[in-house]
Amino acid sequence: MTSISGPSGVGKSTLLQCLGLLGTSTSGSIAYEGAELRRARGRTRRRLHRDVFGFLFQDYGLVDSWTVAKNLDVALTAQRVASRERAGRRSAALRRVHLEGVETTKVSRLSGGEQQRVALARLVLHEPRVVLADEPTATLDDANAEMVLELLRELADDGAVVIVATHDARVLAASDQVVELDGATAFVRPRVGSRHGDDTDANDADDDRSRGGRGGDGGARPRGADGLRR
Repeated sequence: MTSISGPSGVGKSTLLQCLGLLGTSTSGSIAYEGAELRRARGRTRRRLHRDVFGFLFQDYGLVDSWTVAKNLDVALTAQRVASRERAGRRSAALRRVHLEGVETTKVSRLSGGEQQRVALARLVLHEPRVVLADEPTATLDDANAEMVLELLRELADDGAVVIVATHDARVLAASDQVVELDGATAFVRPRVGSRHGDDTDANDADDDRSRGGRGGDGGARPRGADGLRR
């Protein structure tokens, strides 16, 4: 889990859009699993957006005139989840973001914070390999911001690359590294320990992951009966 920090206007959101192939970069390289992504076009780019990237941006990416269920089904359809399984998966994802019972509600009737949690539920259903989040806690109260942070941390612990643009000190403290932008250069701030453990714990966990494990728990978290990772 990497946070991108810096003053407003420095280019954090633009960097996320370039990394997610939603914007055009004029130089440099964006690589994933040895492949240069800036050259991706057409079907390849669509496949990357479907199978690799997951976005949690400030505009939420929801269709206002659709119900919550229909918005969540976008992720389930992409994964080819059978229709008979979708209701249970949707309900489980909404419970995880403290938003039960809104499946038939149109997105336009939800508050901004509720819409962001729907977008987070869709991200949980999508289970992307790379998560790009732009100020994901900015509009939420403390309890819901903590919930969002815990879910992003879970995705990272399950093996996803999580990159977050943020001003939130809690997100910065929970990250494995912080990339600071100052308008001309970027540098990585070394990890100095967080609520997840000191440097020794972090380094041990990194060693475990490099050997294919997850801190001694034997690999990725198993799925529950609802199909979501635990």
